[in-house]
Amino acid sequence: MAEGNGDICGDVELKVERTEDFQKLLTSGLDEKVAAKLDDIYKTGKLSHVDLDERALDALKEFPVDGALNVLTEFLNSNLEHVSNKSAFLCGVMKTYRAKNRAGQAAAPPATPSSAVKAPDEEKIKAILDRTGYSLDVTTGQRKYGGPPPDWKGPAPGNGCEVFCGKIPKDMYEDELIPLFEKCGTIWDLRLMMDPMSGQNRGYAFVTFTTKDAAQQAVRELDNYEIKPGKSLKVNISVPNLRLFVGNIPKSKGKDEILEEFNKSTAGLTQVIIYSSPDDKKKNRGFCFLEYDTHKAASLAKRRLGTGRIKVWGCDIIVDWADPQEEPDESTMSKVKVLYVRNLTQDCSEEKMKESFEQFGKVERVKKIKDYAFVHFEERDSAVKAMKELNGKDIVGGGSVIEVSLAKPPSDKKKKEEMLRNRERRMMQMMQVRGGMMPTPIPMRGPGGSGPRNSAAMRGPMGRGDYGWAWPWGNSGSGPWSGRWSGSGAGSWGSGGPGGAPAPGRSSRGPWGSAVGGHRSWASPRQGKFVRQTQV
Repeated sequence: MAEGNGDICGDVELKVERTEDFQKLLTSGLDEKVAAKLDDIYKTGKLSHVDLDERALDALKEFPVDGALNVLTEFLNSNLEHVSNKSAFLCGVMKTYRAKNRAGQAAAPPATPSSAVKAPDEEKIKAILDRTGYSLDVTTGQRKYGGPPPDWKGPAPGNGCEVFCGKIPKDMYEDELIPLFEKCGTIWDLRLMMDPMSGQNRGYAFVTFTTKDAAQQAVRELDNYEIKPGKSLKVNISVPNLRLFVGNIPKSKGKDEILEEFNKSTAGLTQVIIYSSPDDKKKNRGFCFLEYDTHKAASLAKRRLGTGRIKVWGCDIIVDWADPQEEPDESTMSKVKVLYVRNLTQDCSEEKMKESFEQFGKVERVKKIKDYAFVHFEERDSAVKAMKELNGKDIVGGGSVIEVSLAKPPSDKKKKEEMLRNRERRMMQMMQVRGGMMPTPIPMRGPGGSGPRNSAAMRGPMGRGDYGWAWPWGNSGSGPWSGRWSGSGAGSWGSGGPGGAPAPGRSSRGPWGSAVGGHRSWASPRQGKFVRQTQV
């Protein structure tokens, strides 16, 4: 073919014009195809290079090329109208893609019009935002309306101003919820929790009002409110969870050492709660509870500590929320005649305890379970007097002081067992994500006295709910429930827990046993070479 005849050779590719940020993407370590796809997104105006932080770019580099391209396609097809932090949103898309990949949904065909998820009514939402002047911030995990209201002056609302709204229809959005709740008072913010896997809401939301009165009115008027035929809301005052459970810490570490260590990697830590071995006060039981000043601080700490990248004294730790407990009301506690006593040594017998407590009034019975006990008085006044006089005293002369408080009535058994099952599921999911950190299932049964606290979120280190029964940490032949109700006596005040020692197999590294180091693996090679590993 003659040169210069105007024809283009078949093997000559048209050169695509790139932005000035394309070279920056290549320099950061991204594969050329991934960098080109990201550069194409820049050209659409939906995203700019300054919107992406180092965390998002590092996370994107962990993906194989095909996976990264799929993630960017999903991001490009997302509605970003109310997304303020696009870098975090991209990280959320990556996290969802990984979850779908593990569940075998990554290659699922796109939804047909008949099966597509109902989208929020943007016209109604725009009308609400124009009327109120509030903002709407959307991430992959939640849709947040407001916070604070326009022209707000003063501190943020405190405890008692937030309500939990459950049983929300999965295809409902804030355009239907806001008009309903603002009838009860001024809304500070509304957070509708979303399921990235399905694109629908998770069935619950949190609504913060500017006053406690408005929150209480919302409970009175909207609890059991039929929002759709056959669909009723569940609304109650929300109590923020400030406490985390941390497992697999060295038993030799004390409270001050733990506080100092976790202060290095988290902010807002106010208190560390540990439980000492009854016969060796210098050792903890291999776990602790971290309490933070705000729920946000606790949530950020959980996210940071739960990545698996932070080791504590060389140990892989397990982090989860401490399970909340419904606090008994004052009228219920005013009738309690039972004392909860903790920090008991082996040589403190039931007979010795009865002798010490009976000087304040008639004691019906004493039930000791390992290092704690319940003392049943005939009269409440006697119980209160004994609590005031003996709290912080050494009743056996061995130098170990006891802690005495009013026992809390037993919580609903079904709720407690469901809470424990939920914890077990969460832990197993975390173990899978961490790449086989714990190769065999671990029994997740039991309270804070001998295992993760099953009712620890809203109160101090003492309380009946922490010590309902002993927890066999190992996988004994008879299973995690073996002997759970053995040795039980009459009554429902915690007299049904076994007094035996933990099952064999308990690791010297703590209740979680040894940790097997593992990393996430993908079918195809990752992009480039980089040092830091980042989990979204």
